[in-house]
Order: sequence, then C-alpha cells, then structure tokens
Amino acid sequence: MGRLAFVWLVAVGAVAAGADAPALERFERTGTEMAVPIRFLFYAPDADTANRAADAAMARIHQLNTLLSDYDPQSELRRLCLTAGGGEAVPVSEDLFRVLAAAEGFARRSDGAFDVTIGPVVRLWRRSRRRGELPDPQRLTEARQLVGYALLHLDDNNRTAKLDKPGMMLDLGGIGKGYAVDAAMAVFAKHGIDRALVAVAGEIGLGAPPPGRNGWRVGIAGLADNGPPTQYLSLAHTAISTSGDTRQFVEIGGRRYSHIVDPKTGVGLTDHSIVTVIAPDNMTADALASAVSVLGPKAGLELIDATPGAAALVARQPEGKLETYESRRWKELANPAERDGDNH
Repeated sequence: MGRLAFVWLVAVGAVAAGADAPALERFERTGTEMAVPIRFLFYAPDADTANRAADAAMARIHQLNTLLSDYDPQSELRRLCLTAGGGEAVPVSEDLFRVLAAAEGFARRSDGAFDVTIGPVVRLWRRSRRRGELPDPQRLTEARQLVGYALLHLDDNNRTAKLDKPGMMLDLGGIGKGYAVDAAMAVFAKHGIDRALVAVAGEIGLGAPPPGRNGWRVGIAGLADNGPPTQYLSLAHTAISTSGDTRQFVEIGGRRYSHIVDPKTGVGLTDHSIVTVIAPDNMTADALASAVSVLGPKAGLELIDATPGAAALVARQPEGKLETYESRRWKELANPAERDGDNH
C-alpha cells in the first residue's frame, strides 16, 4: 500500500473561522476499521459536536465493512459470492449496489484493468505472499477462468446482482475504502462540519481547508518506504488515493511481485510502482489508482486525462532506474503549491 505524508499547518486550539463566524477548535480521532488505520482531522465549534460527528463517521465506516469486506464470512459481499453460479439475481443493499455499479463502469473504461471479479486470483497471491512461493500454475489457470467483469450482471431497476460461475469471488479492495471515505465525509457534512480530513489507509478525503488557509498541505510519498515526501500540494474539496507495492509485496526467485494483480494475466505487478491519483471523489480516485497501476504510465495517464477533475503522478522503478510521469492536470496542481506558504 502506498501512503501520503501530511504536514499540518494549524496548531491545536481555537481559531477564527471567518469575520462573522464563531471560533472553531481542531479535533482529531483515530481508530481501526476495515483492518486499516482510520484518522479524522477536523474543525468544530465544540467538543460535543465533534464527538457526535466522529462517532457517527466511525460507525458508518464500520457498517460499510460489514457489507463490503471479502474477509468477513458474514459480510453481504461474501453472502453474494456464495450465490455465484446459481443462475438467479440476488437483491443487494443500496451501498453494495452503488459500489458494484461504479466498479462496472471503471472496468469498462479501463478495458478490464480494474476488475472486482479478481477475487479468486487475489486469494492465491495472498497465500503466495504468506508462503513466499508463486501460485500453483494449475490453480492459477483455474482461478483466471472465474475472472471477468462481464461475468457480473447488475440490474438497476431491481437493484440485484448475479455472478455467472460457481466459485467467483469479488474483491472490493480497490474501491471499497474510497467509498468509505466518501461516506464518512458525508457524515461530517450532515453534522455541519465541512473543514475535515478523513483518511482510511491510503485513501484521503479533503473538505474545506483549515481556517486561514487556502488548502490542506499534502506531502506526496515516493517509492522509498518511510522516505520523505517528493513534493507538496495545497488541496481542498477533493480526494486522493495512493496505490503501490512499497509495503505489500513478495520477492520470489529474485523478482518482486506486488499485491496488485493484473486481471488479464493473473500475475502480481513487477514494476515496483506507486500511483497517486486526485479526483473529485474518493471512490473514483481509489479505482483509478488501481487501474493506472495495472495499465502502466502511458495508457493509465490517458485514462486519467479523459476523466474530468482527475490528476495523477506515477513513480516506478522497473529495472532499478526511477521513472516519473505526470498527467496534464497534475502539473497544474503542483506548480501553485510550490509557491504556497509556510511550513509551520
């Protein structure tokens, strides 16, 4: 998993929100959900409002985990997968249907580079990372026969889903956390809090900036694990996702294999890369980061440039030599940030 480094510019305490607005206090809440660290950083008028909003946002993420997890055998997603090959469409919740419908759209736009039906292959690679050995070729071939977004059928009118083949497994790891960030940001908005940051692992949602600032100052991480940021951006009202193999990978036979698997080949990526995507919402940023990782810089950035409001930075080291690529809009975002402000 890639990561983003943040440099917070506003001290803890009361700060003026505007000429006629009441003072706001800075609050922070951390926790664990979806088996990853969660962090909320936000500004509210008082502790009671802050606690209610943070409790509700954390509860919403927990609820989504019970729906979208492919680890929890009792999740709605796992129950749907148990119906695979049964020939009947299954009613699903509004949340699950929204994620599946969005995933289908990204699969089509990326020509299958993003594909949530990758579950059977991902499971084999999880086992490989634990054991330090490549997946059994026969089992990998069999698993690949269960992969293909055309095997998942959605009915908008009846809000149902159907999986064609027995043994199919859906993996929402490339889109579910982004959806959770969007949902948590919506909870803060319902509580009247718009100056908020929500982080679910490498998925970051940014609302209005801290009081007195033009944006949240965000340090973009590079390929070096725990290394310093490679550049800084000043951002607000946007979403950021990072995807890469800086931490989740396995070395087998002298070759590095990422946890990110190409749906078409069934093989973990080997280019040692990290992709950072900015988009209007986190579900979009999350899915695009995974798609660009698989597509590679050329086709991946073409997809980014064709997506309204999206920007991306790709860093890769396929043969030990660092390569970086920027989308057109990334250049526009990066230049103003270099001129923006203090490092308090």
